[in-house]
Amino acid sequence: MDNQIKYIVEDFLETIKDREIQVITHNDTDGITSGAIIAKTLQRLNKKFSIKILKSLEEETIKSLPKDKVLMFLDLASNSFQYLKEIPTEIFILDHHEITAEIPPNVKIANPHLTKSEEISGAGVCYLFAKEIDKKNTDLAQLAVIGMVGDLLEKSIVKTYNEIINESKVNVKKGLTMYPATRPINKVLEYSSEIYIPNVTGSPLGTIDFLRDIGINKVGNKYKNLIELTNEETSKLITSISLSRTDGGNTEDLIGNIYLINFFNKIEDARQISAMINACSRYGESGLAISFCLQNQRAKEKVENIYTKYKQGIVKALSSIPELKKIEDRNYLIINAEDKIKDTMIGTIASILSNSREYEEGKAIIAMAYNKDIIKVSARMV
Repeated sequence: MDNQIKYIVEDFLETIKDREIQVITHNDTDGITSGAIIAKTLQRLNKKFSIKILKSLEEETIKSLPKDKVLMFLDLASNSFQYLKEIPTEIFILDHHEITAEIPPNVKIANPHLTKSEEISGAGVCYLFAKEIDKKNTDLAQLAVIGMVGDLLEKSIVKTYNEIINESKVNVKKGLTMYPATRPINKVLEYSSEIYIPNVTGSPLGTIDFLRDIGINKVGNKYKNLIELTNEETSKLITSISLSRTDGGNTEDLIGNIYLINFFNKIEDARQISAMINACSRYGESGLAISFCLQNQRAKEKVENIYTKYKQGIVKALSSIPELKKIEDRNYLIINAEDKIKDTMIGTIASILSNSREYEEGKAIIAMAYNKDIIKVSARMV
């Protein structure tokens, strides 16, 4: 991968002399952090550029891109060569998705699938690219770690990511992977969107009862942050969460690495930052998320407001589940939320329910929500 990055950097720096660059990136955490890494890198090169953020890359979008600029795709485009080859300009792709067709002559690409090297996220590829351009870009390593977490690659850290983590100066701890680990445990449980606990998730009173029953009490007038819990308290919490689930108390998916990042001069959980970035995308504020990644203070305040609305929306949606129309059989549960849950949130709700283990393994959770005359359908397997 190193040689591949080196060659594409050489071509890129030669190509962009006296040229403007159009950056196109994906709107998830990996794509947004990729965009932030490249934006800062291009700023430091004093290059003129613009960024377009997309949910998906369609033929019409590709055909509408400027022909007089250098095009740079991040976390996208490895499966779009049939359209890219028709564009009469130089194209650079930094991606990690599988390549399924021959690479056209006008495309230069860095992708771990080309050399069958270790699996890393799009943000990881962008970081290696930025570092090859200038070693001072190592201060962007923590964005690559956030991208890794957002793409759920933190469960199998490869050699390349070990190096990136070391360069990022991120503090890695083993523990319960509910987030944010830097917030009081009652709020972590109440707003958990990864692990659903019946009668606890979405319920402030249910959360307090749950903690009292397992012997975790307030210190002074508030609960400890998750990372402040003792080993005994963490063990009690994990056991109780497992017993509240119908899978027999498996704990393997509850334990993992917690990545603590210095963000806006405060220690934050990378999973939390990833969730905030995704919330921005769901609210159509992906550009704001890039400013947030680059630690713009005004963007931070706006993102925090969006994330608060997003969490409140999840809690409200979960509390509405008992009243929604449902069809249930042994192998499936169909939920018709109509317009009572936003279509941009219905996939998250389906994921939370599928992770709840309130349902037997192998059951399909199918959730529907309306958006005017369109029905959004999301399906997950327990």
